[in-house]
Amino acid sequence: MSIQHWSTIEAPIEAVFGWHERRGALQRLMPPWMPGRVRREAGSLADGRAELALPGGQLWVGQHDPAGYVDGRAFVDERVDDGLASAALAAVRWRHEHRFDPVATPSGEGTRVHDAVDTLVGSHLLRPMFVYRHRQLADDLARQRELHAEPMTIAITGAGGLVGTELSAFLTTAGHEVVRLVRRDAQEGERRWDPNAPASDLLDGIDAVVHLAGASIFGRFDDEHRHRIRSSRIGPTRLLAELAAASGVRAFVSASAIGRFGADRGDEPLIESSAAGEGFLAEVVAEWEAEAASAAAGGMRSVQVRTGLVQSPRGGMLQVLRPIYAAGLGGPLAGGEHWQSWIDLDDLVDIYARALVDERLDGPVNAVAPDAVRQEEFAAELAGVLHRPALLRTPSLGPRVLLGHQGMRELALANQRVVPARLTELGHRFRRPRLEDALRHQLGRQREAGR
Repeated sequence: MSIQHWSTIEAPIEAVFGWHERRGALQRLMPPWMPGRVRREAGSLADGRAELALPGGQLWVGQHDPAGYVDGRAFVDERVDDGLASAALAAVRWRHEHRFDPVATPSGEGTRVHDAVDTLVGSHLLRPMFVYRHRQLADDLARQRELHAEPMTIAITGAGGLVGTELSAFLTTAGHEVVRLVRRDAQEGERRWDPNAPASDLLDGIDAVVHLAGASIFGRFDDEHRHRIRSSRIGPTRLLAELAAASGVRAFVSASAIGRFGADRGDEPLIESSAAGEGFLAEVVAEWEAEAASAAAGGMRSVQVRTGLVQSPRGGMLQVLRPIYAAGLGGPLAGGEHWQSWIDLDDLVDIYARALVDERLDGPVNAVAPDAVRQEEFAAELAGVLHRPALLRTPSLGPRVLLGHQGMRELALANQRVVPARLTELGHRFRRPRLEDALRHQLGRQREAGR
């Protein structure tokens, strides 16, 4: 049994093949709804070895075959056994040929990308994967071409998190060098970072910093959790921003949150200059942003990325809701009238990438899709994509038990109609401005042209 999938990418063959050769390509092509994670990327498309860590301790090993490699035109990988670590996969046959051919397109040079897989796995399971991979490839190349940034060395805190993992891969496939700042002993491509006492040479040779680290805000809002949220953001951000300014870093891009606007702003459209709201998260975010912005006093460009509800089945709200809705148990939360300002994960990656290189961006940026939705609409869209009903209205008791009264009010029931005004002014193009499109892409429920 075999499956084939092809599409035309609006980019020269040298750019398309070169993208696949760089670190991060496998991560960017890994469908988020599929189990497992990238443990090792192949060092060479000619004879390298890639590894995916799967549930149950199993390991998928892809060995590149030198006989199938044609420089700039083709490469082949096949699944191979690796003792007990891949014992459960012994019966799975997989040989994957990747071919690239130059073609003419209306906009100029293009590339026909052709995947052919010899396997026992059914095409109904694989088709969504290839649709996803080809769209990721096309969208990433288009964005990287649009930003057209000279190679930089970029330090990232929180690089192992949901956003940091994808952003790092996007940047390395674009030709940048990423240095991960970690709190454990450093390995290749890393530097050890003490958030409360960063070494004076930590950012030597660094062109830009992306600061994503911080304790998760999800949890019961007791005194200990609130302290963890605040202490992991305020002090470390100030120290890192000061060091970045003193080290000659050109841009300091820091995570922030739409929680700055408070728990309930009704129907008010909230732009970057809107007044801060009230509540614990609003106070923390305001202080957090102030510490990040203080670096601008040293002449460094400082951007604070106010993130909405990130859509990805690998983390955040969608990771929690997907199995509930898939079981037919989803529905509007507490009446469903409150606004939810959301952002597709890849769109958030694009915003961080733009913040690094676009000199016009400075200060706070609302990282949300153009159209916020009522929670009831979100429930209907998610249920529709999963082909399930959304009839079971969920009372506020559930979130209150998990998060406490304050957490329920400031997270689960936050009513914020946030608008990406600054990005709109700059003509920023969102990959997936509509919620349905984002959910379909992230959950593998895409609609193919002609199908």
